[in-house]
Amino acid sequence: MLRAGAGVRTEILAGDSLTRRLPEIGALRIAVFRDFPYLYEGDPAYEAEYLKPYVASTAALVMGAFDGDRLVGVTTAAPMEDHAEDFAAPFAERGIPLSSVYYFGESVLLREYRGQGLGHAFFEARETRGRALGRRHAAFCAVIRPKDHPARPGDYTPLDAFWSKRGYSKVDGLIARFNWRDIGDSAETEKPMQFWMKALQIARSAQSGTE
Repeated sequence: MLRAGAGVRTEILAGDSLTRRLPEIGALRIAVFRDFPYLYEGDPAYEAEYLKPYVASTAALVMGAFDGDRLVGVTTAAPMEDHAEDFAAPFAERGIPLSSVYYFGESVLLREYRGQGLGHAFFEARETRGRALGRRHAAFCAVIRPKDHPARPGDYTPLDAFWSKRGYSKVDGLIARFNWRDIGDSAETEKPMQFWMKALQIARSAQSGTE
């Protein structure tokens, strides 16, 4: 358990503690991803299905942020090969072994709790787990929206700078495609998702060259 921010604690969720929080996690994802750039028209039934792999995988990580007993944020990660084929396929096509990648699912945090260091705590926990599992890379993806998207708020600031400071870089051409229904739409549409990656482990050949 870690402390991050005034009155907010973080805690790894697993087993029964994770299972009983699944409806809250799904509701939190729906609330946060409703904002730009995801504009996600949430579906509790989909959320319940989406979260199942994190319960089933012994190598997955789910960390919650709590204000008292209230869940105000959550972050997830799992081995890439345990995740949706929609995300794994671009790596397989490039010859990147899925077994080398620890995939970061999401970090969602209610607006009033941002800017307290929880974003860093979420990344550090996932990177630590990835290293412990012997994964060479951490990766996540973010939706690509046009700069002139009509729903883009005037004060919107992307998280690119934050991710770059954490050591992540966009991988040119490494794009996944995923469908969901935008707010106000009647049907799902395909969205391009840009992958970002960071090395977690130094390759043995590089290590031997410095010894």
